[in-house]
Amino acid sequence: MEMQMIIAALISFFIAFNSYRKKSLDVSGAFAGFFVMSLHLAVNYRFGAMLLAFFFTSSKLTKKGEDRKRAIDAEFKAGGQRNWIQVFSNSGIASVLVIAYWKLKTSQDTCLDSKESYIITSLVGGLIGHYSCSNGDTWSSELGVLSDEQPRLITTFKPVRRGTNGGVTIAGLQAAAAAGTVIGLAFVLPGFFTKSCTNDAFLKQLLVIPLSAAAGLAGSLIDSILGATLQFSGFCSVRNKVVSKPGPTVKRISGLSILDNNGVNVVSILLTSMLTSFACLYIF
Repeated sequence: MEMQMIIAALISFFIAFNSYRKKSLDVSGAFAGFFVMSLHLAVNYRFGAMLLAFFFTSSKLTKKGEDRKRAIDAEFKAGGQRNWIQVFSNSGIASVLVIAYWKLKTSQDTCLDSKESYIITSLVGGLIGHYSCSNGDTWSSELGVLSDEQPRLITTFKPVRRGTNGGVTIAGLQAAAAAGTVIGLAFVLPGFFTKSCTNDAFLKQLLVIPLSAAAGLAGSLIDSILGATLQFSGFCSVRNKVVSKPGPTVKRISGLSILDNNGVNVVSILLTSMLTSFACLYIF
């Protein structure tokens, strides 16, 4: 366990420092990222693999088409630089689940099997749902906004401007399912080397991949519904962009000023984690 903690800290320091240097994280985000990554990798390599799959793929996609995103996004940051609030809104619930797992199993890996452990299967299912949702939301947002397809508000299906909270495209939804699949693979593949299962349990682990794809899609849909209803979107005639705060020059498009983007992320992650946790108990 001690060696695993040292390795986890070294890997996390290198990634956090490199991400700060490349402007994927600011100083606060780098410190928060170091803590979260160290925790995940120290407790279970597969948890770390899911986190890193989310972080690296999302960071890469955030930087794709920056010129076009700058023209659309009123809160655009070069490199997609994230602070500690954004880090914890996308990994805080997972960190709580990881700590709960550690208290129950220390760093011992396990196969998903509710007959063996109802609670552990539930916790791991929540983690899979968490990162499938986070990755799905990011992929759908980053790729969907680059699509030539006209976004439609998920609650009314009426065409809306790019950047409107709750606006969805077919390309974005497909990206969300693909993003969930990546998380499923990140969980399943390391398990071939870190844990021996019975034959029946081993084959069942492969069901995590379609489950995570469904969780990625479901998480993106939940996020879009929350964004369309509880997050404000309006068009600013001065900036000529969609903004998330009301103002004298802003014409409302949809939503209420109840949640900001981080709040929407937390609620959608929580709901998707719960749904995936229940699904794992049923499937496994």
